Amino acid sequence: MNLKVKNALISVANKENLISLLKALKKFNINIISSGGTYNSIKKLGYQCTELSKYTGFKEMLDGRVKTLHPKIHAGILHDRQNKKHKNEMYKQNFPAIDLIIVNFYPFQKIVLNTKNPNQIIENIDIGGPTLVRAAAKNFKNVTIVTNRNDYRSLIKELENLKGKTSLKFRELMSSKAFGLTAYYDAMIANWFNKKLKIEFPERKTIFGRKLQKLRYGENPHQQSSLYVNDYDDEQLGFNQVHGKELSYNNYSDMFASLEILDTLKKNSGTVIIKHTNPCGVSENKIPIISFKNAYASDPISAFGGVIACNYRINKKIANEITKNFLEVILAKGFDNESLKILKRKKNLRIIDISNFKLKRLASIKIFDGSFLIQNKDNIVLDRKKLKCVTKLKPTKKELAEIKFAFNVCKYVKSNAIVLCNNFSTIGIGAGQPSRLDSCKIAIQKAKQFQSSKIKYSIAASDAFFPFADGMNALIKAGVKTIIQPGGSIRDQEVINAANKAKIKMFFTGVRHFNH
Repeated sequence: MNLKVKNALISVANKENLISLLKALKKFNINIISSGGTYNSIKKLGYQCTELSKYTGFKEMLDGRVKTLHPKIHAGILHDRQNKKHKNEMYKQNFPAIDLIIVNFYPFQKIVLNTKNPNQIIENIDIGGPTLVRAAAKNFKNVTIVTNRNDYRSLIKELENLKGKTSLKFRELMSSKAFGLTAYYDAMIANWFNKKLKIEFPERKTIFGRKLQKLRYGENPHQQSSLYVNDYDDEQLGFNQVHGKELSYNNYSDMFASLEILDTLKKNSGTVIIKHTNPCGVSENKIPIISFKNAYASDPISAFGGVIACNYRINKKIANEITKNFLEVILAKGFDNESLKILKRKKNLRIIDISNFKLKRLASIKIFDGSFLIQNKDNIVLDRKKLKCVTKLKPTKKELAEIKFAFNVCKYVKSNAIVLCNNFSTIGIGAGQPSRLDSCKIAIQKAKQFQSSKIKYSIAASDAFFPFADGMNALIKAGVKTIIQPGGSIRDQEVINAANKAKIKMFFTGVRHFNH
């Protein structure tokens, strides 16, 4: 059913795009009710408007906390136009119908980002706005609710096409968006309280997000996908795409995986190469170009079509190395002009500046068919004090630093995981096998294929204990001289004995890092 819009109530914290809306309302002789800053803005723009306190006959009170919370307003919104009893009650009270509500909320998320003052934050929890929105959204059969300034154009088009009326289909769509907004807004506030009170796993948890971008498709072309941001990210993720095709679902997935590892490489220039969310090359070196070359040399075949993340600025030399290979995405902390000229020759290469990106390391979520699992991020850092050398041979200072690097990389490889390293660079990675022995074999195979000269005296990291000595023996036979693993198996002594017999060094961390 198409319904004529006679009266509109406008109460918006964000005053952008008002002029086009006001022109349309005037064209169709729609009366406007408003208050506070919105009222002043409408008057300044030269349009007629009834002040809300005059409309209700009741002045704002409690520093503006109570202004739209009035029976004349909510009865005007909520009454059923087809219900005779409702119509009679409205007639007796002399309450007109309000047909259009345009509301957006106090910018709670921006206030939280800009202050730690709880009183100021609480004052910016909007009450009147969400109450108006929920009332109008509930009564969508009779009332149009618009909560997003980006929908002003759609509203204007609707009024134009229907000569000052709105359709049921349009009102229902706007209602859906409205309830989505109130759910998002309330979840954001609840999240702030949980953080304030240090409640990690509340009794009720809402996953909330605002759509940042519709993606071309999901993991496969037949799947639809969109990117959402939550917490208090109002605009972007901290990525600045300076060139290339639109980012895909898989691009984002690999980028997120690369940035988690990159965040652990803080001492020197770090390079991470990701393929299907698994690292296929990681390196850390004082010299960026060496870091890049070493990471790529780890597995150049798997790196084909991968994502590379760098914690340094890309120069001409590195750009020339990048263009020798086919890559999907390059992320770096800046690009000089010469490097951009070189990289932009690759028409489809996505070039992402991550200078403003900061990893928050919030909880991880896995969703399955309406249920979801939440856990803390695996943020634990290897504690050298708790690191236990269980073999007769003891480590050097350099070895201690390098085993930390190896174990950090291993943490981000899909379990069961085995990572071979030499001189702060991966040389072979065995990922995601049901058998730890198979992961060992794959890591060795990769190292022999691309870095055979570096296997001797290499370091092996395992994300969980060796249940038998067979996997470790395979590593020893290949040339590994140092192993780091969590320990904790009932056969630990068997594994330790094998290590001592082979005259290698082995460390227990006491911490497992499964990444299913």
